[in-house]
Amino acid sequence: MAVIINGRDLTIDEVIRVCRQNEKVELAPEAIEAVKKARAYIEKKVEEKAVVYGLTTGFGKFANVAISTEETAQLQKNLIISHTCSLGNAYETKYVRAAMLLRANSLSRGNSGIRLETLQTLIDMLNEGIHPIVPEKGSVGASGDLAPLSCIALGLIGLGRVEYKGEIMEAQEAFDKTGLKPVQLASKEGLALNNGTQMLTAVGLNTLYDAMNLAKIADIAGAMTGEALHAICKAYDPKTHELRGHQGQITVAENMRTLLEGSKNALPLQPNKVQDPYSQRCLPQIHGASRDAINYVYEAVSREINAVTDNPIVFPDHDEVISGGNFHGQPMALAFDFLKIAISELASVSERRTERLVNPALNEGLPAFLTKNGGVCSGYMIAQYASASMVSENKVYDHPSCVDSIPTSANQEDHVSMGATSARTAAMVLDNAQKVIGIELSAAAQAIWLRQEMGEGGIDNLAPATKAAYDFIRETIPPVEEDIIMHDQLVQFDEMVKNNSILEAVEKVVTLK
Repeated sequence: MAVIINGRDLTIDEVIRVCRQNEKVELAPEAIEAVKKARAYIEKKVEEKAVVYGLTTGFGKFANVAISTEETAQLQKNLIISHTCSLGNAYETKYVRAAMLLRANSLSRGNSGIRLETLQTLIDMLNEGIHPIVPEKGSVGASGDLAPLSCIALGLIGLGRVEYKGEIMEAQEAFDKTGLKPVQLASKEGLALNNGTQMLTAVGLNTLYDAMNLAKIADIAGAMTGEALHAICKAYDPKTHELRGHQGQITVAENMRTLLEGSKNALPLQPNKVQDPYSQRCLPQIHGASRDAINYVYEAVSREINAVTDNPIVFPDHDEVISGGNFHGQPMALAFDFLKIAISELASVSERRTERLVNPALNEGLPAFLTKNGGVCSGYMIAQYASASMVSENKVYDHPSCVDSIPTSANQEDHVSMGATSARTAAMVLDNAQKVIGIELSAAAQAIWLRQEMGEGGIDNLAPATKAAYDFIRETIPPVEEDIIMHDQLVQFDEMVKNNSILEAVEKVVTLK
């Protein structure tokens, strides 16, 4: 079933379907009419020789330079080829596909003045799987993502390199293989294609989507650690959390009760202790705060993916072309900086729980470093080192990119958002956090097995939900009897976090929020 776009009601789930599952995209009938109407208005302004930024003038500092009617097409092409200044590794295909969809959706609103055939070719490229190569570095997030969006537009006009069916080739070759024809840009079109926040939003949206699932997996990891360390689950009593009133906290406490319901390891009261440490007792408060931040980002991104973010903006019904600043990435820059901090905290507290699992002074009687042969074997000693390393690295990435504005375009663009850096570093934080939480899952499963080996009924006493997680792990990953090449096992845990398979296994038994 195709995703129908009109610039108004695209959802995050639909973007994910297109960028990861190659769902087809179609223009809504009302969008077609809106695009035609705006284009007719632009052509009228060109005929009238009206002074309109980017239409009959240059760009940025050259806004005061008049452009003749004869030069408008060359102006648009030059805008694209001169702005393709991105460098570094290429963005993953899912990010490029998401950016192409978001750009098309914004243009379909009918406030950009692009020709219908140009917009349709962009959509056709997406549907055919022609993905321009877009290097990661070079956007300051205002006037939007000029450099990376220009790389996408470069492919649209048949220049540069693209990825098609897993192969890198020249754009024209991909067009020849599919029967599509490159676009010859007309007035306003180059500016309509490369002014906007779609590249940074594409990266941030994908990171957000995975963070939403990671928040649930973090709860599962925390519950498994609670099983291994005989947590006091009275700390998750709803009365406590309702008194504070934060929805994320309330939701996580409910998840913890769901995950530990029926456990004979984690009990409302434990005979040998009064309180758990913060990393376990305050898990709803910590995970919950991250969830509230993620929810804020979700709402901001949901607005942005249906926003018109180029410049100038065309209002045919009002006979106006307004040169404003909707391309400025600040709303997304702040959101994605917030997102990476929220994700980072999930990893930070996870590492602390891993430390408690391996530390013989803190792990409630388990063997040091979760090995039965301490001294000869190191067990999980260095797994915790790796976790600590990535948590520390995240602290570098967590620096808010949006506070580091550097003026551009001869100080005409004297405050920029650096939102692309916010989004890219959020994706880096996510990758580390997924690995850190995978390490906790690995250590917790080992600890539960050791309880069983010690005659303490660790596996037999699991709650149904945590038993589902444990059984899923053991389908492919055995306990560590003697030292092994730990990298290979930890990669498996990283994969089950990234592909959500452990979450799916648990949600066959219970429903998490």
